[in-house]
Amino acid sequence: MSLAIFDLDNTLIADDSDFLWGQFLVDRGIVDKDHYEQANKKFYEDYKQGTLDIVEFLHFSLAPLARHDAEQLYRWRDEFIDSLIKPIMLEAARELIDRHSQAGDTLLVITATNRFVTEPIVKLYGIDNLLATTPEFKDGRYTGKFEGTPCFQQGKVELLRDWLAESAETLAGSCFYSDSHNDLPLLNLVDRPVAVDPDAKLRQAAELANWPIISLR
Repeated sequence: MSLAIFDLDNTLIADDSDFLWGQFLVDRGIVDKDHYEQANKKFYEDYKQGTLDIVEFLHFSLAPLARHDAEQLYRWRDEFIDSLIKPIMLEAARELIDRHSQAGDTLLVITATNRFVTEPIVKLYGIDNLLATTPEFKDGRYTGKFEGTPCFQQGKVELLRDWLAESAETLAGSCFYSDSHNDLPLLNLVDRPVAVDPDAKLRQAAELANWPIISLR
């Protein structure tokens, strides 16, 4: 038994849920199309280049949550999951998760995308443990702010270390599956890093380090 850690976007699903949620808001007319769509694309390009200012992005991406009551947000989220997420869930990802589960491994998803968006996706894969950026929720509403450390780059390592300190798990025999060079801090921490349909920077790093490179597409 060991710890099996998975990135979510472009790893267990065939696109980026954070970006897709932003486009969903645009398409439904929930946010201003011209401003929001342009900014959403810019932040996504910054992410892919490794230059994303995560705090600036979170102020942008969490702001719409503060403008609507929680029940309406949950209805929109259900529609988002059904229309945009379920079609990009990967059968090979399910099989990989099942193999680790049958081996008795502890399953954990760790993702930069906020918990509001990702929690129902992770549940669809039958995984109970999730580390993600947490939107602040007070008096029955989202505030547009976030709690604690953003779950991004080195922040993933910090949050994982905190989680390990509170659990009975260790990194002995651990593996981490990711597509992104933004996850190199955590990939370098685990015993068995695996590049999944990697971006160019991660592929280069994986080849230099002789890490396994797999595809779930």
